[in-house]
Amino acid sequence: MYNIQLLTFYKEAHELEVTQQAFNRDGNIHLGQHVLAEFFECDSNILNNIDKVEKYMVDAALECGATIVQKCFHMFNPHGVSGVVIISESHLAIHTWPELGYAAVDLFTCGDKCDPKVAYEFLKKKFNSGNALFTELKRGMLDEESHKVAQKTFEIV
Repeated sequence: MYNIQLLTFYKEAHELEVTQQAFNRDGNIHLGQHVLAEFFECDSNILNNIDKVEKYMVDAALECGATIVQKCFHMFNPHGVSGVVIISESHLAIHTWPELGYAAVDLFTCGDKCDPKVAYEFLKKKFNSGNALFTELKRGMLDEESHKVAQKTFEIV
């Protein structure tokens, strides 16, 4: 029941803006931006603190203009945190390896309201990352004529 309600909400909230956002963004026709981020040389004390990781992920979502729906985080033994912030525009997810000073983060947003690169820059600062990289994917490529999702892979920017 909850999944159907969430899907209905998503469809209604985005149905009218899908055509506008997908065709106006950067000349490419797509539904979402997916930033896959690698954070190196981070503060291990932050990456191993579930409260801080959760706070920074929630703050990153708000910073990039997202609407938070739900969140779930888990602390591993002896170390590491995994979590996800579900946003109306998609999700932000993380897994940390504090013993290596490393975090892998997915920042997936749909629509024009959010910029996942803003969340990336925010987290880079909060994790005290000495080095970070990201790859951006354009997801849900639309066919210009039919306005249906084309059955082809994402586009790497």
